[in-house]
This record gives sequence, C-alpha cells and structure tokens, in this order.
Amino acid sequence: MIMKQQAKLLILDPIQAYLGGGTDMNRANEARDMTKKLGALAEKTGCAIVLIGHMNKGGGAKAAYRGMGSIDFFAVARSVILVGRIEGQEQMRAVIQIKNNLAAFGHGKAFALEEDGFCWLGDYDITADEVLGGIVPKANKMEQAKQLLKDLCADKTMMQSSEIMELALGEGISKRTLESAKKELGIKAKRVNNTWYWELKQNDSDES
Repeated sequence: MIMKQQAKLLILDPIQAYLGGGTDMNRANEARDMTKKLGALAEKTGCAIVLIGHMNKGGGAKAAYRGMGSIDFFAVARSVILVGRIEGQEQMRAVIQIKNNLAAFGHGKAFALEEDGFCWLGDYDITADEVLGGIVPKANKMEQAKQLLKDLCADKTMMQSSEIMELALGEGISKRTLESAKKELGIKAKRVNNTWYWELKQNDSDES
C-alpha cells in the first residue's frame, strides 16, 4: 500500500492498535521484531513512520523509560517527542524532545487548547520529567527574559550585550531564550568601537 500510494508519511495511532491482540508490548523480543520490520519498511520505501503511544504513570522514572511497553520503541526511534499537560495550567500542553539522533535538540514548546481553538505559544522552559511527574514548572523563562528587557528599557536606552547576558544568566535565563525575547521585543544590536550594544527602546505595543 505504501509503495502503491507513494506515501511519504505513515502514522500509527496508537501503536497498540497496530500491534494487535497477539503481541505483548512488554516483551522485548516481540517488540524488537516489530520495530525491525518497521525500520526495514521505512528504509526500503523512504516513508517516514510516526509511532504514537501513551506514557505510563510510573513515578520517579526518567522520561525515556516511561513509554508504554518495551524500551525498544524508544531505542529504534531517531526522534522522540513528548506531549503532555503542564501542571497548574489546565488548557496548556508542552511539546518536548527527549531524543534526537538527526540534529541538535529543539527547545521546548507549548500550546493551548482554548474555547476558540488551538493557540501556539512558542518557546516554553519545562522538562519532560516535570511534565510526567505533574510538577509545576518554574516561571516561563521566555516571559521572564522579556520582562527583564522591559525593565532595562525603562532605565536605559542602550547597554552592552555582555552585561545583559550576565544579568540574564544570573536569573537562570539562557542565551538562546534571551535572544528570542530580544527578537520578539524588536530590540536591535549595534556595534560601537568593537563592542556590541543592545538598543533598549520600548515598543509602543508593549507600553499599553
């Protein structure tokens, strides 16, 4: 069917339904046999295969070992993404990459399921173990970074980028998150005598 339709993507949702009643997901040998077949199918056809499963509720385990059934499902995958509820935020869900053999790890993301539909929220600082353990995450680092820059905007018009980085790191904000906040707020970088500065000008849209 895949070759006939020249399919480029196959989604098995949930993986338990694909296995059927005769396969025990908790038996490594049975799971390994199935994952080998799927791997061979993907290699032969060039079709990407996405397996969707449910995480178990065991406490204290690392995210990689919380999959439903054998660890072979995790081992065979080139990329594993966790989607889960954010504790204390009933409408929000986190999207976190917990394995990636193809490229650098992506930053955690979040989205909300609101009355009027799906709302993408972008970067969100939360770990897979916080999601699985029902732990309330620390303050959203992106919002924290934006607030830091807004506070600096109130006092200064320009500041060395290295000084801003130091302030951010002291608040537990990564360079990547700070750069994203800078971009969202429309702050520009300026080079003066071989030293980089950030022009801290408050956007009109943020003054309301």
